[in-house]
Amino acid sequence: MPTQHCYLEHANMTVRSLDEAVRFLTTAFGHFTIRGRGVSNGRPWAHVGTDTTYIAVTEASQSDSDRVAHDELGVNHIGFVVEDSEAVASSLRKAGFREGMHVETHPHRKRVYFHDADDNEWEFVEYLSEVPGERNDYSS
Repeated sequence: MPTQHCYLEHANMTVRSLDEAVRFLTTAFGHFTIRGRGVSNGRPWAHVGTDTTYIAVTEASQSDSDRVAHDELGVNHIGFVVEDSEAVASSLRKAGFREGMHVETHPHRKRVYFHDADDNEWEFVEYLSEVPGERNDYSS
């Protein structure tokens, strides 16, 4: 089977506060905009991102808000490649978002983790090499 180029078009998340989710995403990614927004089944939603990739966020109903984050099956974190991980971290710190786990710096990548208002963890990785074997080295 031939190799196909692919990319993540979107992720879909339910959040407690649509406004807080939009604030986190547009702080982390200064180039993200609201692609569209509306109300579906009485719940406000927004698509936040670029022309090619976005995060779909829908505000939770009361029954949705009782889930326990990180204690049950589900996504542990969402990772994005960024050009400058420290600039992203600085913006998120200034906006009051909580830092996540700390990892040792790798010779070929830097990673920072932050939590959004719903305690979802987000990873921002900056690659320091264009060589796939170096970028994907897990021996350190």
